[in-house]
Amino acid sequence: MDNKRDYYEVLGVAKTATADELKKAYRKLALKYHPDKNPGDKAAEEKFQDAAESYDVLSDPDKRAKYDQWGHKMGPSGFGGGGGGGFHASGMSMEDIFSQFGDIFGGGSFGGFGGFGSAAGGPARRRRQPKGSDLRIKVKLTLKEISEGVTKKLKIPRFVQCQHCAGTGAKNGTAFHTCNRCHGSGVVEHVQQTFLGAMSSTATCPECNGEGKTITEKCTYCNGEGIVRQEEVVEFTIPAGVSDGMVLTLKGKGNAARHGGVNGDLLIVVEELPDQELIRDGNDLIYNLMLDIPTAALGGSVEIPTVNGKARVKIPAGTQPGKVLRLRGKGLPSTEGYGTGDELVNIMVYIPENLSDKEKEAIESLRGSTNTQPTESVKKRIFSRLRHIFE
Repeated sequence: MDNKRDYYEVLGVAKTATADELKKAYRKLALKYHPDKNPGDKAAEEKFQDAAESYDVLSDPDKRAKYDQWGHKMGPSGFGGGGGGGFHASGMSMEDIFSQFGDIFGGGSFGGFGGFGSAAGGPARRRRQPKGSDLRIKVKLTLKEISEGVTKKLKIPRFVQCQHCAGTGAKNGTAFHTCNRCHGSGVVEHVQQTFLGAMSSTATCPECNGEGKTITEKCTYCNGEGIVRQEEVVEFTIPAGVSDGMVLTLKGKGNAARHGGVNGDLLIVVEELPDQELIRDGNDLIYNLMLDIPTAALGGSVEIPTVNGKARVKIPAGTQPGKVLRLRGKGLPSTEGYGTGDELVNIMVYIPENLSDKEKEAIESLRGSTNTQPTESVKKRIFSRLRHIFE
């Protein structure tokens, strides 16, 4: 069982908190539990990491939406991108946390806190590895595909690393030199004395735009960008039971970053195609069956659609409108592996509008028969079934 605290609870904010409220809450906790203010205090360090993990998830709209829906498990297996689901923010390194902490404070360090620039002589924050942009595509799925899971192959245009310069943007991958201003770090540090003490801040090196190197001769194949556009076939598997709007993340299958770095992700959005006969309700499926009077009164069997083909169901004699037949296990599987839903067959009885004289005579012969008149208990039972229609 997962004993993780709720991320909103960790930051002390409501679930409706805005991005600004999240940032303020994180800033407050980060200042309070920063390791430099609490040397050797393991409890404070854990709270500092918990706050960083919580903010990392809740400050990202996609992660936050998944967390709100699925909690720490973050939905069906594979929704972490083909390598298992769930949030992995707990695997953040201290360097990642300090980097994130520096962003909250505008890229600087407060009171000489270490890890992302220190006025007390600590190491300057290293530049972040650039990341390519994410790609988002929609994949349309039928109920049949959703019930079984499906593997798809799609041809997707995206930016990939230029093979002629190894993604550097420099001719033959060697026509560049280390930036003289930042000495390859990609950032420059500024120290300013304030009434609070020395304030150290870092900024992107203006000489090399944060890349740590300067190209002396551009690669002619990518025009110095380090990336080229091409179509690639991507294969991925969507697990059974997904629903409309769910997002499958394929790590590293997005656009490549300029001049090296980490590829972006491919975000696959599930679009559920409406079925002509079946209606989805969670993991259950609903089919509205209209019976004729003879079948409803005398009983029989009828053929109905299911997600896996046709099935015959027995109709008991005297079946009333509003009765629901339940076909166990004929629904959709749970993405969490908690079993399979059912198919619910809602029964209505059709009253004919156009009758021949002979048909009218046959029905007229039943008028006044006690067997055609409902008892009070039957009335209550039927109307209780139909009550939900009017609620």
